[in-house]
Amino acid sequence: MSVLEIETPHGLARAHVQRSGSPGAALVLGHGAAGGVTAPDIVAAAGAAGAEGFAVALVEQPYRVAGRRAPAPARQLDAAWIAVVEHLLGGELRALPLVVGGRSLGARVACRTAAETAAVGVLCLAFPLQPRRKTNPPPSRLAELDAVAVPTLVVQGERDPFGIPPPGLQREVAIVPGDHNLRADLDAVSAAVGSWLRSLAAAG
Repeated sequence: MSVLEIETPHGLARAHVQRSGSPGAALVLGHGAAGGVTAPDIVAAAGAAGAEGFAVALVEQPYRVAGRRAPAPARQLDAAWIAVVEHLLGGELRALPLVVGGRSLGARVACRTAAETAAVGVLCLAFPLQPRRKTNPPPSRLAELDAVAVPTLVVQGERDPFGIPPPGLQREVAIVPGDHNLRADLDAVSAAVGSWLRSLAAAG
């Protein structure tokens, strides 16, 4: 695995890139709001992707590289993510079809920027469908998922307090044991991700 430090419009980001042989595609994943790229579900998804012959890049946003826990505003997150993906596509992941994604906050970033990154698929781990603050009715982030125009997989814990997104025209939802952290059954996470990536690669 190689670790790259990448300049973005909002500070230094970091990408952990793993590829072997001649990968047929690449998966780029971002982390959650207060977590990092070592979250168990991210590691499980990365392992499943590697087993399917994908190159994998795990991306740390500038605010995390700088040691801050509070996320940057959405526009900054999106701009930094796009800059990292463009850098990777110009180098380590050159000429590879790209699947983007992440867990929770990282999934939202990937959805919002899927068109700008020319992604062929989006992988969402624990997409936070609605905030946990109590309002009636609770605000929904479903529009971010619905705006994605390429095949999408959402892996969601059956007891996720942020809700469970519905399937869509190009969106599959794999419900696995556990809650928002997706740690209860990492084998189920790996199986769902691996199966979807395999079918995506076959269709492409």
